[in-house]
Amino acid sequence: MTRLGFVITAILGLTSLVAQTPVAAQSNVSVTGAAEGSFPNGATFSGVTLRGLELGQGLFIAPNGSAIGQFHAVLRGTSLLGLAQDVIVEGEVTVGSAAGNGSVTFSGTATLTIGDGTPPVPNVPFAATVSTSSLALVLSGTSLPTATFTAGSVTIQ
Repeated sequence: MTRLGFVITAILGLTSLVAQTPVAAQSNVSVTGAAEGSFPNGATFSGVTLRGLELGQGLFIAPNGSAIGQFHAVLRGTSLLGLAQDVIVEGEVTVGSAAGNGSVTFSGTATLTIGDGTPPVPNVPFAATVSTSSLALVLSGTSLPTATFTAGSVTIQ
């Protein structure tokens, strides 16, 4: 199967899952995009000094607050020893809402890989507030400073 064929099959599969939800199509909110961003100075998570992130997401939010989709982020940083260390967040989105200011908030559980050689941790609660220019992320109750996008794009419809 070609890559295009695989992508079309995946999109149709996701559409069929969303179509089974009895909600008005015009009220759904979709969030898609891939972006890079930077954290303000002093941002840390689990002993890693964060400098930037890479983000990929695709999700639908229904009017009743239920959501379906994926959230993936790589938090780029430096360990306490001064070595490059990536924290990987692979999330399954289950709920969400749209704000009147053009941003959306969604949450679910994620598998968290700290990047220090320890095994990935499943079922970590996460929440994200995304706009077309920024991401605010909460991992297991820890709020990270808002990252500002420097490349790529996020579309909220």
